Amino acid sequence: MGKVLWHVAMSLDGFVAADGHAMDWMSGVRVTPGVHEESVARIGAILGGRRGFDALAARVPGKVAKQPYGGAWSGPVFVLTHHPDDAPAEDGVTFLSCDVREAVEIALAAADGKDLELHSQDIARQCVELGIVDEFQVHLMPVMLGSGIRLFDNPGGKPVRWDRVHDGDPALAIDLRYRLAAQR
Repeated sequence: MGKVLWHVAMSLDGFVAADGHAMDWMSGVRVTPGVHEESVARIGAILGGRRGFDALAARVPGKVAKQPYGGAWSGPVFVLTHHPDDAPAEDGVTFLSCDVREAVEIALAAADGKDLELHSQDIARQCVELGIVDEFQVHLMPVMLGSGIRLFDNPGGKPVRWDRVHDGDPALAIDLRYRLAAQR
């Protein structure tokens, strides 16, 4: 069985999407070469939420399932929603109305031994709370948004510790240093 992956790009101030789930803030920034190709090879299915789906569908109607990784990935996309009856039909997208654990089980089964990637901060938060996220990968982008969708919004929750996947001390912090970019 594959792993449950939480894989995101995040602004320096902790947002993974701008207001309204907008992702245009990522233009002009990029990840390390080969990272997306590695992800595409591992993923067998994607599980997202309805708000993100609706926001993307408003921008690219009928093509949400074709969007992951700029169209480089294709496979089953599942959208967890409390109201599947008014969901717009789209090839490759299955709307689920169940609890998060069951949605993960359904999507993992469809991943056919590959990994399941989470594309919803609320669903990822619930999966973290349930202890069913196997890996977390974040790309820290050199931009501050000021508002939007937070990476992990869990007021009053307990801290969640992660071990870094690399050679060396898994609890070692990553030190980053930036300077203000020239206005573009």
